[in-house]
Amino acid sequence: MSEYVHYTPEEKRRANNVDLEQLLLQHGETLIPAGREKRLASNHSITIRKNCWYDHAEETGGLAIDFVKMYYQMTFSEATAFLLSAEGMYHIEPLAEPAERERKKLVLPEVNRDMKRLYAYLVKKRCIEPEVVNFFVKEKLLYESREENKTTGKVYQNAIFVGRDADGIARHAHKKGLYSDGTSYRGNLAGSEPEYSFQYRGKGNKVYVFEAPIDLMSYITLHPDNWQQHSYIALMGVSGKALMQFLLEREDTETIVFCLDNDDAGNQAIQRLTAEVQAMNKPYRIEIDQSITKDWNEDLQSLNEPIEEQEMVMAT
Repeated sequence: MSEYVHYTPEEKRRANNVDLEQLLLQHGETLIPAGREKRLASNHSITIRKNCWYDHAEETGGLAIDFVKMYYQMTFSEATAFLLSAEGMYHIEPLAEPAERERKKLVLPEVNRDMKRLYAYLVKKRCIEPEVVNFFVKEKLLYESREENKTTGKVYQNAIFVGRDADGIARHAHKKGLYSDGTSYRGNLAGSEPEYSFQYRGKGNKVYVFEAPIDLMSYITLHPDNWQQHSYIALMGVSGKALMQFLLEREDTETIVFCLDNDDAGNQAIQRLTAEVQAMNKPYRIEIDQSITKDWNEDLQSLNEPIEEQEMVMAT
């Protein structure tokens, strides 16, 4: 058992002001851009922004000390000492605590006059069937935006994946950059409600669950038979909020098919979400359908490689 050390309020404040993004990178962690935040590659449900963090699966978060306690399994004293030792390298000006951030109203970006970039990205680059893209566009769940930077005047086009509630009201929107040069932007728009992420509600009693919209659309491309009779949800990570909201509203649901990424984070999420569903004490049938590669879009793209390229890869 570690010895308890008393820390002054000033020391606690300094420890909580350590930049978690830089600290994690220096300790070998991989961070994935997610809008203004970063998502842990080892656990997709955790997002980081400077000295703030939030676990979307556990619905808890806070500042640096609590994160180190949770992530590195340290006591309060150990976590504070660890952060103070790194303070000089990673100190930042603190952000407001997540609980204090006021939710903004969701405002969807302007629709572009055409959707050439959207179709080029989803059909040519991601290999999704044009009919699948057409369907989501007609349902007003997907479109290409036109957004002008007020400072530079530069215009950007992005893919907007819209999440609507049962009444068709937009409650969530995810933006994905449509540019091939550099790292494209992706993230949820301010005011998005995680309970209503990108989804399609069919009339049948089966729902398929994914981490991301592109994997959802890739799966439909790979499994097109009567797909519109089922429901599909993209969790935008591994939080179960959208699934739980759907199950509350659709009491006729009988089967839940988890189609999350085939990696450690996805497998752990399937176990956790299965436990959450079982805790509802309803006789749901749980099925798991995972990709051969890391995710469904990688599977789809591998099937669309030129024969020469496939043979070359196999030969090596």
